[in-house]
Amino acid sequence: MSNSMKKALTLLLTFSLFISIVGCSSEPTEGSSESIEKTSTSETRIITDVTGREVKIPVSVESIICLGSGAPRLAAYLDAMDMVVGAEEYIAQGVNIRRDYNPVHHDTLKELPFVGQGGGSGQNNGYPEEIIMAAPDVIVAGFDLEAADELQAQTGIPVVSVRHGTGLAPESFYKATRVFGDVIGAEKRAEMILDYVDSMLADLHKRTSDVSDSDKQRAYAGAVTWNGRRGFSGTYSEFGIFDAINAINVAEDKSIESFYEVDLEKILIWDPDVIFLDPGNMDLVNDEYAQNPSYFDSLQAVQEGKVYTMPAFNNAGTNFTYAFINAYYAGTVLFPEQFSDVDIDDKAKEILTTFLGENTYELMNEGGLYYGQITIGE
Repeated sequence: MSNSMKKALTLLLTFSLFISIVGCSSEPTEGSSESIEKTSTSETRIITDVTGREVKIPVSVESIICLGSGAPRLAAYLDAMDMVVGAEEYIAQGVNIRRDYNPVHHDTLKELPFVGQGGGSGQNNGYPEEIIMAAPDVIVAGFDLEAADELQAQTGIPVVSVRHGTGLAPESFYKATRVFGDVIGAEKRAEMILDYVDSMLADLHKRTSDVSDSDKQRAYAGAVTWNGRRGFSGTYSEFGIFDAINAINVAEDKSIESFYEVDLEKILIWDPDVIFLDPGNMDLVNDEYAQNPSYFDSLQAVQEGKVYTMPAFNNAGTNFTYAFINAYYAGTVLFPEQFSDVDIDDKAKEILTTFLGENTYELMNEGGLYYGQITIGE
C-alpha cells in the first residue's frame, strides 16, 4: 500500500471516530436509561399517608383495593367503588346493614376476588397472593404503620394508610378522607363530604348553644356496641354525639377517653332523665332486667317511659352516616323545641343520600337499626 493510500485511510478512520464520539455525546435516545428514569419519575409521585409514611404511588391511579377499618367505607363516601378490584371476605356472609356502605355495594363486591379478612383491628389481615393476582395500583388500608409496611413488603404494591379514629367526626377522619381523595384524584368529592360534615356540626351546635345546663335533660347512653355487644353498663365517657348537641352525659369521666363498663350502682346515683340504648343489644338488657327488675324499675327514665333507641354506629370503623342520624335524633329527644323542625326520616334520607348516593333508611329499620321509644324487659 502506498504512503498516500495509508494517509487517506488514517484520515477516514479518524473522521469516523470523531463522528462516533460526537454521536455518543448527544441527547439520549428514547429507551436510554436516562429517558426511562425521567419517564418513571413523571409517572409516580410521593404521598404522605395518615401515619406519616411517604409512599410512592402512580400519578394516575385507576384501580385500588380497600382493606381494614374504614377504608372500604371511605371508598363508598368518595364514590370510588368502581375502582375497587378486590373485596374483604366478610362480604360472603351476606348483606350487613351494620356497615352503612354494604347494602349499597354488596352485589358488586361479592363478585370480586377476596383479598383480605376485613375488620377494624388495624392489623394486616390481607391475603398477599390474592392481592398480587388482583394487581391494584394502590392498596388503601385502615392499617397502623407497621401493618401497612408489612403488607407493602409482602406484595410490592404501594399501601396507603387511612386509619382514623371513631366517634362523630374526629380530626383523623378529615385527614384520612383528604389522603384517600388525593390518592384517587377525588379531592373535590372529599371536600364536599367534609363541608357537609362541617355544616351538620355547626347546625347541631347552634341549635342548643344557648340552652343553659339547668334546662337540659341529663342523658345516659348504654348497651353500646364497642368491640362486641355490651349490656346496660356499656357506655361512653367522651361521646361525640352528645357533645355535638351540647347534651349532658351523666357517664362523662375526664379520666376515661371513650368506652367503659360503668358500675351499675353509679347509674342509680346518676338517675338520668333520659336513657338511650342500642336496639341490637336489647336481648342482653332484657336478660339483665329478668335477673333484677327492681333495679331498672327504680330508674326515673324507665318509670317515665323516657328510654329510646340509639342504633350502633361502629362496625369496623365508624358509620358517619348513622352517627349523624343519631345526633339529630338525640336532639329531637333531648331538645324537642330546638329540633322541632327536624323530621328524622327526612334527615336520615338526606344524610344517607349525600354520603352513599342512596337512601337505605328502610333497610336500616328492617335490619334493627330503628328509632323510637322502647320498654326494657319486653
